[in-house]
Amino acid sequence: MKNQFEAFLDDLKTAHGKNLASVIFYGSAAAGDFMPEPADYRLLVALRRITPEDLRRSNAVMREWTRLGFHVPVYFTVDEIRTASDVFPIEFHNMERSRLVLFGEDVLADLEISDRFLRHQTEYELRSKLIRLRRAYIPASASVEGLTRLMAESLASFASLFRAVLRLKGVEPPVQKHRVVALTAQELGLDGKPFEKIFNIREDNFAEKLDEVSANELFAGYLEQIEAVIAAVDELDKKS
Repeated sequence: MKNQFEAFLDDLKTAHGKNLASVIFYGSAAAGDFMPEPADYRLLVALRRITPEDLRRSNAVMREWTRLGFHVPVYFTVDEIRTASDVFPIEFHNMERSRLVLFGEDVLADLEISDRFLRHQTEYELRSKLIRLRRAYIPASASVEGLTRLMAESLASFASLFRAVLRLKGVEPPVQKHRVVALTAQELGLDGKPFEKIFNIREDNFAEKLDEVSANELFAGYLEQIEAVIAAVDELDKKS
C-alpha cells in the first residue's frame, strides 16, 4: 500500500499543484482493521477550490487509481469541510475518528460535528442499504459464491453505519468494524451470530464453504438482524 499511496500522491500533486490542500486516508483501514479489498480503502482529497477544470485534472490519476481496484476519493474544498459537517455527521465522524494525513494539513482537526440530524441520516442510510441488499440478493442467490460475497461485502458497509447507531445510544464506537458490529448487537439485544459468521467468512477471504441451504439460512438471519437494527433506530425517534 505504501508504494501505491506514494505514486498516487505524486500524481495528485502534479495534477493539482498548490490547489491541493490535503489528502487523508480514513476509516477502519487507517486504524489497521482488516480490509481484504482495495475498494475498502477510503481517501479524502481536499482542494482549495473545485471547478470542473480542477476535476478534469484528476482524470488520468483516477483512471489509474480505479484500475487498481480503489474507489475514487471523496472531494471537498477546505471551506466545505468546515461548513458541511452538520449535513453529513456519519461520514465526518468516521473521518475524524480514525485518519492518517498522507499529504498537507489536517483539515479535519478541531472539526465541530453537529449530531442534530444524526438519527435521521442514520435511519435513511440504513433503509437505503437494506433496499439495495434485498435487490442484490435476487441475482446473488443464483450461486453460493455470489451470496457469500454479497453478505461479506455488505456487512462492511452496514458496520460503518452501526457506529452512528452506537453514538445514538450514547456509546463511543470502537474503530474496528468487527468490534463495532459486536457491540451494536450487544447494545440492541440482537443475535450477533449471523454477523460473526459473515465476518469469519470475510476475514478468511471467502474461503469458508457453505452449501446452498446454509448460505440462504445465514442470509435470512443476517437480514432479520439488519431489520432489527433499523427498527431500533426508528424507535429512538418516537422516544425523542
